[in-house]
Amino acid sequence: MTKKDFINSKLVIGMIHLDALPGTPKYTGNIKNIIDNAILEAEKYKSAGLKGIMIENMHDVPYLNNSSGPEIISTMAIIAYEIKKRTNLIVGIQVLASANKEAIAIAHSANLDFIRAEGFVFAHVADEGITESNAGEILRYRKQIGADSVMVFTDIKKKHSSHSLTSDVSIVETAKAAEFFLSDGIIVTGSSTGAEADAEELLAVKKNSKLPIIIGSGITSENIDKYYKLADVFIIGSYFKIDGNWENGIDETRVKKFLEKLEECE
Repeated sequence: MTKKDFINSKLVIGMIHLDALPGTPKYTGNIKNIIDNAILEAEKYKSAGLKGIMIENMHDVPYLNNSSGPEIISTMAIIAYEIKKRTNLIVGIQVLASANKEAIAIAHSANLDFIRAEGFVFAHVADEGITESNAGEILRYRKQIGADSVMVFTDIKKKHSSHSLTSDVSIVETAKAAEFFLSDGIIVTGSSTGAEADAEELLAVKKNSKLPIIIGSGITSENIDKYYKLADVFIIGSYFKIDGNWENGIDETRVKKFLEKLEECE
């Protein structure tokens, strides 16, 4: 797919939050179980009717800032390769926190479709520390390794962050900067995991960008009516989990219920 294919696609991307990986505080010591659990969740999403999946190491708290060790990258690459091969769905990846070059390397080696990148334009203060803008670095790296087919979807005014340093730069101006710096898609979120995005901000970004607009948090069966026309793609994590808690396993009933609701919006 190209970025044009995502515009008005109404693609739903389900999150796979990998169990804590080697070397992180919550790691339990069984890599095989981590890989098997991730594959199982991918197969559940496909069985429920999803066309897209994104892999993320969210259980690796606390995150390193702008980097991730080889033990993380190698494990995520194995998982990503297996999920793509077994499901043949649209698959993306995010490596926390802001390990965007590492994400591109994984996506390239595993034949994935996109990465989710933090800090693409404008520095901000995240809970891991200061995140510098990195568009020039990661897009040059993508070119160097021949990974041009890997799309880079970029958060703007991202969640879990302070944006006081750029408070005089509107979200529309930030989106325009990301587009100028060759982003493949704009991700708008709420202030934290599971929080709704601001509908007025989404509308403003959509009116001022030619890129796919992606909602990165807070979408549910109860609010999709409000957001359906405001975005092209929906990344959903918390709502698809048991009890709506991102730390839990996938609730296939919730996934199917959402897809039925989505069809009613069309």
